[in-house]
Amino acid sequence: MTDKIKEHIAEVEQFISDDLKAIEEFRIKYLGKKGLMGTFSAELRNIPNNQKKEFGQAINRLKTSAIEKVNSLKASLEQTVDENGVYGDLTRSGEPIELGARHPISIVRNQIIEIFSRIGFNVSEGPEIEDDWHNFTALNLPEHHPARDMQDTFFIQTSPDILLRTHTSSVQVRYMENNKPPIRTISPGRVYRNEAISARSHCFFHQVEGLYIDKDVSFADLKQTLQFFTTELFGKSKIRLRPSYFPFTEPSAEVDVYWGLETETDYKMTKGTGWLEIMGCGMVDPNVLTNCGIDPEEYSGFAFGMGIDRIALLLHQITDIRLLSENDVRFLKQFRGAL
Repeated sequence: MTDKIKEHIAEVEQFISDDLKAIEEFRIKYLGKKGLMGTFSAELRNIPNNQKKEFGQAINRLKTSAIEKVNSLKASLEQTVDENGVYGDLTRSGEPIELGARHPISIVRNQIIEIFSRIGFNVSEGPEIEDDWHNFTALNLPEHHPARDMQDTFFIQTSPDILLRTHTSSVQVRYMENNKPPIRTISPGRVYRNEAISARSHCFFHQVEGLYIDKDVSFADLKQTLQFFTTELFGKSKIRLRPSYFPFTEPSAEVDVYWGLETETDYKMTKGTGWLEIMGCGMVDPNVLTNCGIDPEEYSGFAFGMGIDRIALLLHQITDIRLLSENDVRFLKQFRGAL
């Protein structure tokens, strides 16, 4: 029996592991309530008297070895954890990892969403590949309507009724079809138009459009909403609304914000007038409400839309819209730290 204990002592001395679970299983095997130490101690009464001293000493050596081995392995693990806590992942490459930056489109988009969320607008999204109904017909633009020429469209070759959306108004149509008034939503997203690419225009860009439908909504509600928005985003409280035309709103208007003429850049941006056009807006045409299953006799509403890219160019003094889609790291690094 003494020889068997000596075999276990040798096994304990050879045991090594960096797994806390394996170390705990080892401890239980030898030092647990039903472990080998308990078994050997109970066996002591059956050992002849002339062998008890040697047997007892062997048990003590096994116990001491097991305790020291467990404590040693646990201490080694704790030291490794402490080092990782101080120095991080020691297996990590020595090369520094550069912090990324938010894209200016994302920065401005998030700012717009945050501003409108404060006055109860939620966010709605829809597909970028649309059908003719949601992109045109439901918005008071039936087939062959001359206003369709305002939006030179990319059609999908396999079907004349499938296209890349030209505005996010299609999302508003889908939202009205699936939700009952009151409706208060904004629809940010990418849109596509077959336009020549230059410093001021691109064949794809980003829009955010807003829609508010409820009882007794007036043009005054629209103006106050836009007044709040321009003040919060630009810090400019002076706006003006100029009569305009959009097929899906009546009456319609273009919104200008007074940018000022304090610098040479202001003169260039506003062409010496101090006023800068930022969006279009108007009261939702009753035909659009009818097409979407909303009774125009009971409900009215307003809509507005603006280009996120254009606002990003204004806020960050970017001179070329193509920079927003070229993924030049040197350009993007300028926006580190922006939310």
